[in-house]
Parts: sequence; C-alpha cells; structure tokens
Amino acid sequence: MEAAVFLDRDGVLNPLIEEEGGHRSPRTAEEFELDDGAARIVAELREAGYRVFIVTNQPDLARGKLPLEELRVMNSRIRARLGVDDLRVCPHDDADECECRKPAPGMLHVLAKRWGVDLSASYMVGDTWRDVDAGRAAGCTTILIRRPYNIDVEADHVADTLEEAAALILERASAHV
Repeated sequence: MEAAVFLDRDGVLNPLIEEEGGHRSPRTAEEFELDDGAARIVAELREAGYRVFIVTNQPDLARGKLPLEELRVMNSRIRARLGVDDLRVCPHDDADECECRKPAPGMLHVLAKRWGVDLSASYMVGDTWRDVDAGRAAGCTTILIRRPYNIDVEADHVADTLEEAAALILERASAHV
C-alpha cells in the first residue's frame, strides 16, 4: 500500500477571495489562481513517493453560485499545472448530508480504495476544521495551514505555508527510511 498527501484546494493551493469582511472560494476561472510554487511542491511530494490528491468541498455548486463549467475549467487547470494523481469534488451543501462533504471522510476513502492508499501513513493538509476532521476520521496525520480565520483549529501539526507543510511531510518521511 502507498502513502498519500490529500490537499484541500481553496486556502491551500489557491487564495480565497476576500468579500464583505469574509472569505469565499473562487466562483469563476478568472478568480481562480494557483499559488506560486504549488506545482513544485506537488512534484517534490510525488518524487518522494507520495500519491497527491485534491479533495475539495464546493457547496457553491449546490447553492447555484458556481457554474459547473467554471469548476471544470478550474479542475482542468489544476490537473494540467500540478500533475496530481486525482481530484475529488463534493458538490453538496451541509443540508444534503452526503458522505463526501468534509468533515466526512468519504472523498479520502474513495481515493484510498481506488489507488491502494494506506490512510494511516498518509496526510491531510487543509486550512479549516472540516479538513482536519476529515483527515482524522480517515486516520490520516493532519496538517493545518494557519490562516487568520482558523486560529482556534487544532491539528496534529501546524504550518504557515504549503511549502512548510510539505517540508514537514518530507522530513518525517526521510526520518522513517
């Protein structure tokens, strides 16, 4: 079985959009911009032997605020630029009570089964309590990317940037060789 790194999308691989004193996910391909260095970080994780997956809640689809075609363009851009192994999207809102919407671990379980991943040897990297709780429920080590909006969230590890989170993963991997 292989190990994997599950990455949340918004707030981890791309910045959130500031709006009315809060933050939200991009709703158009024009608003969507991958962070500098994301492709290099994904490549380093893959070179170290990890599968890399994106697991993202996109409730704006269910809310009618994110056109499906815009999401498809964003997903195509992620696949082309980052070279991730797979990408899963939960299109539901909380009221749908689905198994895939984080904090439920459904997306992680589906990918683990499909790719032969050992969840106990894997990591979930995110920026919200939903990401951390999904990772915990799946049995992964959790890493929180610290942001002003998640000060009260606790994870197994905390990093200031995706690069720092990847360095932590790679350091832990080299310690187990």
